[in-house]
Amino acid sequence: MSAGLQQEDAGWLDYLKSWPLYPLPQHAVSRLTYRLTRVETPWFKNRLIRWFADQYQVDWGEAQYRNPEDYVHFNAFFTRALREGARPLAGDESTVVSPADGHISQVGDIDRDAVFQAKGHSFSVTELLGGDAQRARVFRNGRFITVYLSPRDYHRVHMPLSGKLLETVYIPGRLFSVAAHTARTIPRLFARNERLVALFDTAAGPMAMVLVGAINVAAIETVWSGLVTPPHRSDIEVQDLRAQVIELQRGAEMGRFNMGSTVILLFGENRVRWDDRLSAEQPLRMGQALGTATDPHGHQP
Repeated sequence: MSAGLQQEDAGWLDYLKSWPLYPLPQHAVSRLTYRLTRVETPWFKNRLIRWFADQYQVDWGEAQYRNPEDYVHFNAFFTRALREGARPLAGDESTVVSPADGHISQVGDIDRDAVFQAKGHSFSVTELLGGDAQRARVFRNGRFITVYLSPRDYHRVHMPLSGKLLETVYIPGRLFSVAAHTARTIPRLFARNERLVALFDTAAGPMAMVLVGAINVAAIETVWSGLVTPPHRSDIEVQDLRAQVIELQRGAEMGRFNMGSTVILLFGENRVRWDDRLSAEQPLRMGQALGTATDPHGHQP
């Protein structure tokens, strides 16, 4: 297990907050959120935006547009663009940067096929990526980082490294909250929730970006296909996109959450060297250095 992994025990309050999520009609609640966050009635959306910005102390100074009236509905505000230069990229092309604003949930090594979630909980890369052992094999004994986006954060997701898109995998599932208390109490949380896996070829070899849905995360979008979910589907859907030659540069937007959630990055064995200062619960900003891409022998190119 890598240094910096959080070992906090789950408390009774964590379980008390998590248990009601099991019987909750999670998809129905999230679809209602989807509709409410797209209401364009001025008095409603402006009040909601102002309340939310005050409640979560949103930094208006970072936004491209700084008044509630500038947004057609709440979701446009929630997925707001930042002003130019607000998130400079650290390092050079071999520097792996944070894909989003948020906090590190966990960071470290993949133990064969197992990814650490919280004390007493882990999940498999194979399950996370849709159950295909061949797809997961390239990440065996590799490295991972899990980034949690809170409601106040900037909610567009960007490329940690330049890469060519190979395939996407939509995986149906539940919509449990992905906050710290649920990570400590719900087994295999991130491998149970609805999610989209995007697989890229990068300077660090194969890279998986997993966008995990959660309660009230009413939609996941990508820049190449638009809205991915809703609707919720019952089957895994794989799209081979190699022939489309979709290439995204480091720092480019690749998708967004309509309401907040979690991004998990996976790399193969010896292909990324994390910064030794990374640790659980550490705040991140998009573009911040996470580590360095390495060649198959673990050496920096």
